[in-house]
Amino acid sequence: MKLASTAHEQRARPSPSQIDDALQKGREGHGLARDDALLLMEHAGLEALTESAAALRDRAKGRVVTYSRKVFIPLTHLCRDYCGYCTFRADPVPGRAAFMTPDEVLAVAEAGRRAGCKEALFSLGDQPERIFPEAREFLARLGFARTLDYLAAMTKLVLEKTGLLPHANPGLMDTDDLARLRESNVSLGLMLETVSPRLRHKGAAHWRAPDKAPQLRLRTIEEAGRQRIAFTTGILTGIGETGEERLDSLFAIRRLHEQYGHIQEVLVQPFRAKPDTRMAGAHEPSMADLQRTLCLARLILGNMNVQSPPNLVAEDFPDLLAAGINDYGGISPVTRDFINPESAWPQIAHLERRTRDAGFQLRERLAIYPEFAREGSFIDPRVAPHLAHHCGPDFHARED
Repeated sequence: MKLASTAHEQRARPSPSQIDDALQKGREGHGLARDDALLLMEHAGLEALTESAAALRDRAKGRVVTYSRKVFIPLTHLCRDYCGYCTFRADPVPGRAAFMTPDEVLAVAEAGRRAGCKEALFSLGDQPERIFPEAREFLARLGFARTLDYLAAMTKLVLEKTGLLPHANPGLMDTDDLARLRESNVSLGLMLETVSPRLRHKGAAHWRAPDKAPQLRLRTIEEAGRQRIAFTTGILTGIGETGEERLDSLFAIRRLHEQYGHIQEVLVQPFRAKPDTRMAGAHEPSMADLQRTLCLARLILGNMNVQSPPNLVAEDFPDLLAAGINDYGGISPVTRDFINPESAWPQIAHLERRTRDAGFQLRERLAIYPEFAREGSFIDPRVAPHLAHHCGPDFHARED
C-alpha cells in the first residue's frame, strides 16, 4: 500500500538533517508531532525508523515482551455490520443456534482454565438483535432484551464459576453498558480501526457497517476513560485508508490516553484478505509496510504498550520486535483465532524460543497490564479478588 497521500507527495523533500531531527524527537519518547510523523512516514528509511523505534521501546519497556494466555469465546457470530473484510460475522442459518448457551460458554471457559489460561476473551457481533429476529428470540427465551445484557451475564458467570478474567470486545457500548461490564471484566476493548469516514462510502471497507462510524467508536473509548476502565484499542491497516489517515488514527488514540490515561494497549493489525468477502482480492500490507506503521506507532505513542499479533505474520513474528512492539497479545492453547481462522496461533514454547533468540524475555501477563493492575482505581471490587488470585508480585501472571 502506498502510504503517502497525494497532497503530501507534492511537498518538498526534507533535508537529511530534518529527518534526523524528527527521528531524535521520536527517540526522546515525548510523542511525535503530526508534522514530524508525516515527514518520517513519507521520507525516513525503514532501517532508521526501526532503530529509533526499538531504542525508544528498550528505554520505555526494556527487553521484556508480554502475552496473555487466553481462551476465545465467540458468544455470537451474528452482527448487524457488513464489513468488507470480515469472516467472523454471519447471518442466521436454520438449525444453528444464534448464540452460545450458558453451558457452552462455561464448557469452553473450563477447558481454558484446565489448560492454564487466565483470560476469557469474549468476541461477538455488534447489536445483532437490531436486525435479526432470531437474535431477539434467543435472547427473549433467556430473559434478555439486548446482546450486551446477555454478554454481561455471561462474563459474570465465567468470572464467578471459573475464576478466569473476562475481557470483552462487543463493539459499541454506551455509558450504562460500560458500567455494567466493568463489574465482571478486568478490561474491555474496541478497535478504533480508522478515523477515516471515507471508508463508510459505498463499496468501501465499512460500507453497510453503521457501528464503524469513527465518532461513535471514539465516544465509546472516551467514556471508558471517564469510567476508569483499562481499555484496548488499535488500528487495522490496509483497508483502504491513506497513510495520513492511518497516522491520524494513532493521534486520536494518543489524545484520549493523554486525557484519561486508560488505554492499556494499542494494536496495529494488518488486513488479511479472506475468501468469500468483498475484499478477497484486496492487497495485503507487506511486512515492510507493517514495520513502518509499527515504528511510527511507537514514536507517536511513546511509552504506551504497542502490540501486533504474531499469528498474522507466521514465522516472521520476530520482525515485529525489531519495529518496537512490546506485546504479542492473546495466545490460546485451546481455541483458534475466530477472527482470523486461517492464521494459527504459534505454540507458546515456540514463541518463547524465537523471542529469546531475538534477545528478549517472554513474560505472561494477564488481561490487564501490570501497570493498570497495580493501579487499583481500574479494578471493580467484584473483580479484584479474582485478579489477586492470578497476580504475581510484579503484577504479571503468577508463575506457579
